[in-house]
Amino acid sequence: MMVSARHDTPRTACAKGSKVLTGWGGGAMVAGMSKAWEHVRGALSNAASLGLALALLSVQLLFPVQPVDAGDVFYYVDREGTMHFTNTPTDSRFRKFRGPASAARSSTSVAQGADLTDTILRHSRQHRVDPALVRAVIKAESDFDPTAVSRAGAMGLMQLMPLTALRLNVRDPYNPEENVRGGAQYLRYLLDRFHGNVPLALAAYNAGETRVERYRNLPPIEETRHYVSKVLRFYHAFLSSESEALLRSAGAVTSSKASAPLVFAAPSVR
Repeated sequence: MMVSARHDTPRTACAKGSKVLTGWGGGAMVAGMSKAWEHVRGALSNAASLGLALALLSVQLLFPVQPVDAGDVFYYVDREGTMHFTNTPTDSRFRKFRGPASAARSSTSVAQGADLTDTILRHSRQHRVDPALVRAVIKAESDFDPTAVSRAGAMGLMQLMPLTALRLNVRDPYNPEENVRGGAQYLRYLLDRFHGNVPLALAAYNAGETRVERYRNLPPIEETRHYVSKVLRFYHAFLSSESEALLRSAGAVTSSKASAPLVFAAPSVR
């Protein structure tokens, strides 16, 4: 049995009191419905509940929650943005839904980001994003916790929203490799969209591209402005740490020779 739900525009109807969020590539999403997963699984097991499932999917964003085992339900998103769910996949496009429970099995503990160095460097280089910026976003978003889940349903190290993760082809948002790869790719997209303006790209990461484009500046949203300030603070701190490490390394190599002092200038972010 299969049910489908489409997320078209920010004007999609939602239940009273629900919070509507917009993700990369458009699409309204209703977040904070912690029981959505149980409702849909029940509907999939009972054909008589198909109408209820469709109604729920039209107003709720489906995201994985504990302790439900998502192994019985599969999904895919077609070119028109319609999400399809089934408990009997017959198409290779379907993927198994995963959640925090699977993350505990597939992801290792990341202590203060120490084990993320190679992952961050690799995906930052691939998508031409400063590794210090990627690390700063991770610090601000999840404090290096790969199993973090926000009230809005954002997941993993870089707190990807479900539809954003799907569009970035992130199969398991709780897997550090996939999450950082998707987050770095998304940052590259935002930096290109806002012509390399780091604060605006960060504001869009937090509040959505539409809001930033509407104001052509940082949106007058206290949470977003605080977020941008926090990430930039971490960014410059990580840049300073990298510069100090380079200086120490250079000092070890040239310690036997008299040389002029090395000076590293962190780029100015406006």
